[in-house]
Amino acid sequence: MLQNNSLLAQLKQQIRDNTPRVQGVIKATEKGFGFLETDDGESYFVPPPAMKQVLHGDRVEAVLKEEGDKKSVEPESLVEQGLDRFIARVQKREGRLAVVPDHPSIKQSLKARIKNSLDEDSIGDADWVVARLVRHPLKPNDRGFFTQIDELVAKAEDPAVPWRVTLARHALEQASPEAGNDWPLRDEGLAREDLTAEPFFTIDSEKTRDMDDALRIEPRAEGGWALTVAIADPTAYVDEDHAADLEARTRAFTVYLPGQNVTMLPEVLADDLCSLREGVDRPVLACTLQINDDGSLGDYRFFAATARSHAKLAYDRVSDWLEGQGDWAPSKEIGDQLKALRDLTEARSAWRAQHALVFKDRPDYVFDLDEAGNVLDIRTEERRIANRMIEESMIAANACCADLLADKVGHGIFNVHRAFEPEKADAAHEFLTSQEIEVERDALLELPRYRELKRALESRDDAWLDARLRRFQGFTSMSAKPGPHFGLGLAAYATWTSPIRKYGDMVNHRLIKRVLKGEQAPAEASQAVTEQLTERRRLNRMAERDVKDWLYVRYLNEAAKQQQEFEAEILAINRGGMRVRLTANGATAFVPAPLMHSDRDKVVIDDKEGRVQIEGEERFKLGDVIRVVLTEAREETRSLVARPAA
Repeated sequence: MLQNNSLLAQLKQQIRDNTPRVQGVIKATEKGFGFLETDDGESYFVPPPAMKQVLHGDRVEAVLKEEGDKKSVEPESLVEQGLDRFIARVQKREGRLAVVPDHPSIKQSLKARIKNSLDEDSIGDADWVVARLVRHPLKPNDRGFFTQIDELVAKAEDPAVPWRVTLARHALEQASPEAGNDWPLRDEGLAREDLTAEPFFTIDSEKTRDMDDALRIEPRAEGGWALTVAIADPTAYVDEDHAADLEARTRAFTVYLPGQNVTMLPEVLADDLCSLREGVDRPVLACTLQINDDGSLGDYRFFAATARSHAKLAYDRVSDWLEGQGDWAPSKEIGDQLKALRDLTEARSAWRAQHALVFKDRPDYVFDLDEAGNVLDIRTEERRIANRMIEESMIAANACCADLLADKVGHGIFNVHRAFEPEKADAAHEFLTSQEIEVERDALLELPRYRELKRALESRDDAWLDARLRRFQGFTSMSAKPGPHFGLGLAAYATWTSPIRKYGDMVNHRLIKRVLKGEQAPAEASQAVTEQLTERRRLNRMAERDVKDWLYVRYLNEAAKQQQEFEAEILAINRGGMRVRLTANGATAFVPAPLMHSDRDKVVIDDKEGRVQIEGEERFKLGDVIRVVLTEAREETRSLVARPAA
């Protein structure tokens, strides 16, 4: 009777309406309790019993409870679950099946069932799987957590676990596409110029198989150079409606991981038919650029051709030869070109430093692996003259592509980068003013004035200032419309020089060919793929980082046991500590605040300013190069822990 009493129901609703509630995201801790963090930065304690009803990352509505000065919350309803599709390890105990999510902040063992299409006997304890959360305690009619195993990723003992698991985590393909071996050259209605007698050459790493650019350079009688860039032409084999093209559009990029590449195109195309291998005729899309003595670009001409590489060169050998080192030497014909390309590179670099912007050289870290995937060594490869020669040639060629597409088509796949997002410009301006750097706010959003600011900042050579400013800066994105690239200091930038590896470059190839044939380009044909390209590039970079983190932990496990000391650069500072990069090998490690001093109360971290004080004295700041001792290598979380050296 009472259950049907409308007054009682009204009273219950009034009590509910008057009970304070908050909404936010659950952050779990290793000690069993957690916190609910609201969008406006408030944080509320979640006691251990209540944490059993939620998972790290869940967005929930919770009842706010106050006992004196202490506030806590009890999750009441689920707004959005933080865990959906995830990677996990299988637990088989006494006939019971469960999974443990492979997540640093989720330690719970969750009951599981196996998808009907999978063979349960093929999945064993500790195997790696893809699972989905299908029940949650805070959902109506769900009594607890329950998951379904959808896919076996790797057996526990598989040496390829780091690669298999990482690709599965980001829902990336595990292998290159298969598409048969019959690839006739298409009739595209383009007259191809015969360049096979011209002494083109390639410069790549020793092990590179998908070579997509070859060069030919000739000094001009009036000064300067004529540089011809010949680029592999996969669209000569792959029509837009072909299954291989649809697959390439989905993949968007070749995934480059230590010890493994997952190609965007079938390997028969990427590593053979399209690759500009030495001594083999190949269809190419080419551009001849006129470059003046001062490094400025003159006229350019795009055209279709057939070319042949006359020499496969390697970065280190070319750099050694130009620097007067080593025993290797090219033929005189190729050697004269290499010297001319070196001179062009120095002129282009000087021009860009004065009229555009030049990135600071950073070393690459190369993993040497055995057949089982064990790391034998991690080598540092500096950006030497041969690397810069190719880089400058490609930047110049891509700038010409951007100019052509902007002028003749009006759209394409452009790389757009704004140094400061408009919504962060005010904060960036306030920060610069606080550092006594006088600049108008609008100058942060206008390319010519930003170039002047950037050069002024670089002259300071202030690592802390550079690191702090990065907080306000935006990322490069793909755009169908031309737009400025603040990082390069160019009015527009569109790549076409890596079509074997980037689908956006294939799109731009097709647009260039339409211009050459005088055809009307489809309106905004490239708009549909820009979001896919941006997202897949993000996933590929995360996958590369994750595999490297796994291999770093394995490689540095012994160094951690021996408490080995390293030089490191401070990359980030937050409330919990500092993130540093080891300069010897590129690994990142975390320095927790409790390891900075035995008395945590004596450590004051200003994460906004990127500074750390210990006992009232500033000890660390962003950009500093310090000495750290590696203390732990945790494979379960793929993380390294360090402390400051004494």
